[in-house]
Amino acid sequence: MAEKKNEFPPGIEAYRRLLAFETWEDYLDSLIEIADLRNLRSLASARTVAALGYRANGDTLNEKEFYARRATIHAIVFPVVRPYVLVSEGATIDDPFFRELAVRERANRVGILQSVIFIRHFTKGGFEISGYIDYAHRLISEDWGPYFRNNKMLWPKDSDLGYYHWRHGTVRSNISRNYKSWIQKKGYFFKIVTITRSFAPIRSKIPVKIQPSRESIQNATPRLKSMIML
Repeated sequence: MAEKKNEFPPGIEAYRRLLAFETWEDYLDSLIEIADLRNLRSLASARTVAALGYRANGDTLNEKEFYARRATIHAIVFPVVRPYVLVSEGATIDDPFFRELAVRERANRVGILQSVIFIRHFTKGGFEISGYIDYAHRLISEDWGPYFRNNKMLWPKDSDLGYYHWRHGTVRSNISRNYKSWIQKKGYFFKIVTITRSFAPIRSKIPVKIQPSRESIQNATPRLKSMIML
């Protein structure tokens, strides 16, 4: 019989046991030994000994760490399905770039697809402003209706996955809802950090090196030089 593999990565499985405890006191009680109660004759004293780390092989979580980590694990193991609205639905979209984003909107919202947008602008002075946008992250943190209705131009932000402003000499590498990014001499890298129960990341390597081609930029719309990385 084939061995059953864990549904979640080792780091998640290790702390999944916290879900069995409703309170930090319940967690400490699981670490208390019978000899502690016999010798100390006090549950409060036995909990204090456990809280100090004398009754665990690894690190003992303090109260703040316990509730924070338990909430994180609970959100991963039992994700809450939130209602969403497709803001691109019903919009008249002429720009091919935004038509492609509209096609991918639902898949990014529900987590069956993760798209990274590379976007490149040039100011009137010829200075480059470019960046990598976690599409799914921006969808839930910003109203995209004006973009799809052609009322607002899409610009990278210094809070996006990656950001570069030539004039200001600003370079940013951030962690988004789905990706962790970093910069090395060989280029810009990112890896997927989200964990979903129903779907695996689509067509992605970990880590992934992103390097937009010159052809993709030259063939982009004049109004917006962009490229979608899937």
